[in-house]
Amino acid sequence: MSELLYNSTRGGETGCTASQAVLKGLAKDGGLFMPDRIPAFDFALSALKDASYQEVAYRVMRLLLTDYTEEELRACIRGAYDEKFDTPEIAPLTFADDAYYLELFHGKTIAFKDMALSILPYLMTTAAKKNGVTNKIEILTATSGDTGKAAMAGFADVPGTGIVVFYPKGGVSRFQELQMLTQKGDNTAVVSIEGNFDDAQTAVKQIFGDRAFEAELAAKRVQLSSANSINIGRLVPQIVYYVHAYLELLKEEKIAEGESINVCVPTGNFGNILAAYFAKRMGLPIDKLICASNDNKVLFDFFETGVYDKNREFILTTSPSMDILVSSNLERLLYLSAGCDATKTRELMEALKTSGKYAVTEEMRKATRDFVGGYATQEEVAARIRSLYEKTGYVIDTHTAVASKVYEDYRKKSGDKTPTVIASTASPFKFSRAVMEAIAGDVSKLDDFAVLELLRDKAGVPFPPAVEEIRHAEIRHNRSCKPAEMESMVRSILFE
Repeated sequence: MSELLYNSTRGGETGCTASQAVLKGLAKDGGLFMPDRIPAFDFALSALKDASYQEVAYRVMRLLLTDYTEEELRACIRGAYDEKFDTPEIAPLTFADDAYYLELFHGKTIAFKDMALSILPYLMTTAAKKNGVTNKIEILTATSGDTGKAAMAGFADVPGTGIVVFYPKGGVSRFQELQMLTQKGDNTAVVSIEGNFDDAQTAVKQIFGDRAFEAELAAKRVQLSSANSINIGRLVPQIVYYVHAYLELLKEEKIAEGESINVCVPTGNFGNILAAYFAKRMGLPIDKLICASNDNKVLFDFFETGVYDKNREFILTTSPSMDILVSSNLERLLYLSAGCDATKTRELMEALKTSGKYAVTEEMRKATRDFVGGYATQEEVAARIRSLYEKTGYVIDTHTAVASKVYEDYRKKSGDKTPTVIASTASPFKFSRAVMEAIAGDVSKLDDFAVLELLRDKAGVPFPPAVEEIRHAEIRHNRSCKPAEMESMVRSILFE
């Protein structure tokens, strides 16, 4: 198997190994790392239908992380996918109302980010050793709610690393906020900002691009990396669970070998659905990729018109992890749809930076025809949570409900009866108040933990360990700043 090399989507860095791309996180020119080709599966899917999640992970990830040895990669996988997940399947499928819900929330922080952030610290520390890096690796990340906790949990007290997370104050659920504020680990820090996720993400990218700050850190033997899905080490592990879901359907004889499925994904930053697209390009029989947006429907509008325009009202919704107007991972799809033309990608990203919008060519639109956009309003999300519960007894969170509603609308409109997997991205316990308001009406007189107990009784499932942990945890973090102060905040955290 020949080695894959990674290049920036904007052309400024080329020829990086997989481990180097994982370590860097973001290219120096602000671009995202992409492999010089997307490899095809070198195995028959039917041969893996009885394989464990860990074995599937190895067989898929080895194709993209080619400079990791078998021993290194298997060790990373063993460390990541173990008893920290509360189901032996790691990512089980549940059938409800004509769709298969891929439950990606059985990890330590009860959100899909655990699927990749459980392994990223292992991939990163292994990469550091492979490349002779002795500097401290400081993870710098913006979060819209879930990445922050999952990244902090993954990197907490990992030798040679530290992590700083920025999140929008008032822009995450109270449960998400408490998960971050109570995170243990001497190398962890979390900071609320006065602004939204896009403000935080933009400032983080600016910090990565500050060459003077980079030199200052290097002099103190520190280098920055990212745990956001802009890091290829986040994206690659996400491909695995779509392959695993297909194999489970094959094993249970819900589909025949080679039969296509659709995938419907609630997304704001575009990484989760991009992973499904990678799986399709590698050989997984996926027909339509249904991109589900909430009221911040910038992606829906893009797939409808070919114009990406962030110049619009930013809406705080009951699905806050999707409250995003700058979908960073879409840059990777643009790069692919432009025939890996870094110059064209750079032009589009410069237009986004200067005017807040860009338009793609007809050829590029044709290259994205596998995607179908849809969106659901907050009112539709609440109604879908309630109707699904009343019809089946199955309880889903607000983000999953965005996808569920979008898929329901797509099926009615298209008549498409292709078996469909819906990415269920968070436990309903993580957004218990919005879920219970949808099911039971006004719960404003109940405190947060009373709402959790009500949800437990309605759903008929025990509390996940993450809920029990929050109930008794102490607040450990209390920093806040403005977006313009974020670099100074990082400096004070690292060197105070």
